[in-house]
Order: sequence, then structure tokens, then C-alpha cells
Amino acid sequence: MSHPNARLTPRGRLLRVERILAGYRVSDVAAQLGCSRTCAYKWLYRYRTEGPAGLFDRTSAAHRIPRRIAPELERRVCELRRRYRRGPEWIAAELGMCAATVGRILARHRMPALRDLDALTGIPIRRGPATGVRYERATPGELIHLDVK
Repeated sequence: MSHPNARLTPRGRLLRVERILAGYRVSDVAAQLGCSRTCAYKWLYRYRTEGPAGLFDRTSAAHRIPRRIAPELERRVCELRRRYRRGPEWIAAELGMCAATVGRILARHRMPALRDLDALTGIPIRRGPATGVRYERATPGELIHLDVK
């Protein structure tokens, strides 16, 4: 079975495996290509068990998360935040959850902190610098400053 991206196989890893399979010692190949013997053995094992597809990078993300919060509960958390504009403690009490869990859900969905929202409308506001001496224009290059000496 060929990998859909077989032509994109990492060249260095394939070279390493081919040299070992050609009869060179693993330690010599590892030294030639600047890696450890452990690394060379790892790619050799993956090639033998999976073929060229085993030489691709793998994601470090978990294959499954058995205790992940249900998507409908996450939607409910975000809905309560948008509707009532309350903090994680209040939302957690409403839903019978831990406040830290609610905080992680809000962060994962990139919900802005309450301090960054307008109190009346709930629209995110941009707080300017404390000094007020700032040139800010609608388009880049609208204000050009030339210092002539």
C-alpha cells in the first residue's frame, strides 16, 4: 500500500534507512547523517513495520480524549457568556461545573475577558494607551512624517 504523499517522503530518513538496509552499520550511518543510533533504529523500525508511510512526521495530539467536555455543553457555556456576560464562576454555578473548566472552555473558544468588553453592548473594546499621544490612522501611510534638517 502506498502512502498518498509517497513522493514527499522525508529524504534524510529514507536515505538513513536505505544505507542501513544496504548493510552499513547503524552506528556508522547515524554518525554520517548526524543523529543518534536510537533515532536511526526508530526510523528503521518504522520503515520495516509501516513502509515508506512510517517515515512521515506524526502529530503529537492525542488520538482520543475520553473525558473531554461534550460539544453541546461547550456551546451552552459560550451561549451563557454571550447572553449574560458573566464570569466563569457564575456560569459554573449555573451548569454545575468547575469554574476552571469553564475558564478553559472560554479560552479555547477565544471568548474575550469581561474587562475587555463594553459594559452596555458587550462589544470588545480596544483600550488605548494611558498617554493619549498616539497617531492612529484608518489606513497605512495616511500620515507621513518627514524630518527635514
